[in-house]
Amino acid sequence: MTDTADKALTPPGALSLLRPLRAPIFRNLLVADVVSDIGTFMQSVGAAWLMVSLGAGPIYVALTQTASSLPYFLLALPAGSAGDIVDRRRLILFTESWMVGATLLLVALTIAGVMSPWLLLVLTFAISAGDAFETPTWRAILPELVSKSDLEAASALNGIEFNLARAVGPALAGFVIAAAGVAAAFVINVVSFFGVILVVARWKRPVRKRTAPPETLTGATVAALRYVRHSPEILGVVVRTGIVMFFASAIFALLPTVARSVNPSAIGYGLLLGCFGVGAVAGALLLQPARSRWSTEMVVSSGVVILGLTTVAISGLHRISTLAPVMLIGGGAWITFISLISALVQNLAPDWVRARVLSIFVLVYMGSFALGSAAWGAVAQRAGVRTALVYAGIGTIGTATLALVAKLPNSTADLSPWNHWRMPVVVKEVGSELQRGPVLVTVEYVVVHEKMAEFVEAIHEYGRIRLRDGAYRWGVYRDTEAADRYVEIFLVHSWAEHLRQHERQTNADRKIEERLRGYVTKEPEVHHLIYASEEEA
Repeated sequence: MTDTADKALTPPGALSLLRPLRAPIFRNLLVADVVSDIGTFMQSVGAAWLMVSLGAGPIYVALTQTASSLPYFLLALPAGSAGDIVDRRRLILFTESWMVGATLLLVALTIAGVMSPWLLLVLTFAISAGDAFETPTWRAILPELVSKSDLEAASALNGIEFNLARAVGPALAGFVIAAAGVAAAFVINVVSFFGVILVVARWKRPVRKRTAPPETLTGATVAALRYVRHSPEILGVVVRTGIVMFFASAIFALLPTVARSVNPSAIGYGLLLGCFGVGAVAGALLLQPARSRWSTEMVVSSGVVILGLTTVAISGLHRISTLAPVMLIGGGAWITFISLISALVQNLAPDWVRARVLSIFVLVYMGSFALGSAAWGAVAQRAGVRTALVYAGIGTIGTATLALVAKLPNSTADLSPWNHWRMPVVVKEVGSELQRGPVLVTVEYVVVHEKMAEFVEAIHEYGRIRLRDGAYRWGVYRDTEAADRYVEIFLVHSWAEHLRQHERQTNADRKIEERLRGYVTKEPEVHHLIYASEEEA
């Protein structure tokens, strides 16, 4: 069959969804990641089963989940910083190798029969730490693998892959453990890493050239927090995601209790999770047709409302046969929300800070999920599971109103570097002082009298860019002797950080700078000053 015939027989939505697979590196990584995630879910089931088999009490079983999730809170920010200041390909290879080593140790100790509950917790933490340190970088490389127009579809495919692994992994682990023992499940997880390692090792990632001094881990983390704080669009998406996750977490936290109340065996719970996963796959298939017809805001808000209605509906159902189709719908709504939000964050962050922004997104996402799970568990304990689900569902629906104050932004801006500033001139006499800080930069503008109001509005908007990209203090002042003269000042912690500012401006910032130049009568005059300490006197 020809390509033309294939296209004629394939729905347009499916074509859009499958388009990222044309990129060989993305396609190969997606297949390798399916295998790796199946191994990860088998690892989780095996660890929980081994803990029970060791005769450990409920507290140890619960701590297994803590050991798996805690690294994401502890390592999110440094992991994001590392993902931006070191080679991302090498970082992934290192973390994958780390997880292979930790899992091999787990296999050896399990086979040797010397495993203990505390040792299992330590190794579970070590394996999860590798995954947590890799996660921001793994998300950040997605825009490097596919085009910007395919990013939403690629994110949806990742969602399909994860839900497929979540459906297959635990079931496969049950069969393997029953047939060959828990160590066999751990061995399969070891093998599952090698597909990702092979694909990443063969990836010819373009080398990124930098002219500014490299950042330290601490400095990179501070830069990330500063960037998000002074980027209203990203901050709005992150805060909105956190609020949605707080309410939406109830459906995940309370579903085991609901499933047990209608079917005391684990089969019912597994069936409901399977329906949720199938619904997520179906939702991903429908995502692209929906995006071609409606805006991102409309699709995301609709997904959130449907997820809330699903949560409320679950509270009133008492049979697996009626819960199952509702979970299908909930899975579709969930993947719609999380795929589009993840793609949006990736699109809004330039390459130099992308992994760090994603680490903050993951931190807020995971933190809100954990906090919400605990809160709705407490409500269920006090008022009942059904009541908690109703309140959580209504809250989830209510988060759609956040569109009125934090509307999802346009993600089509050109975030490629725009390093057009003239490099500062440094005279020989002060060259040795550049390692000291801070650095004061002044920019003098002579403004057209009729454009002063527009200039002040634009310069304050530009000030946010200065703060976002490296300044820790900014201001603009008007001369009392020359009404048309304005002086912009900003402080940067070091000369190296100011040089990085030159690399951090993007083509999306060009519009505001061109507006400013339209309000002045001559080229702005720039001066760079370094702090004069008493030692220089």
